[in-house]
Amino acid sequence: MEASIQLDIISPEKTLVSEKVGFVTMPGIAGNFEVLKDHAPLITALDAGVICYGLPGEEKKLAIKSGFVEVRDNYVTICVEGAEE
Repeated sequence: MEASIQLDIISPEKTLVSEKVGFVTMPGIAGNFEVLKDHAPLITALDAGVICYGLPGEEKKLAIKSGFVEVRDNYVTICVEGAEE
């Protein structure tokens, strides 16, 4: 899986992540969901949980308290509150 999604995770204080990844898994308010290349556009709220991202075998994690995400044209922008690696 190639790094084909631009992932930006930001908090009110700073940019936490800005890199190209192959997948992003997030804790949606209706359950976890994954974004891969060419995912349909969406905007949704996030619940407390863990964001997983990266490439197979190189997974990174970030715990969050809440947030929201916008997915559009292979760009994933996540605004979070209370993030911890």
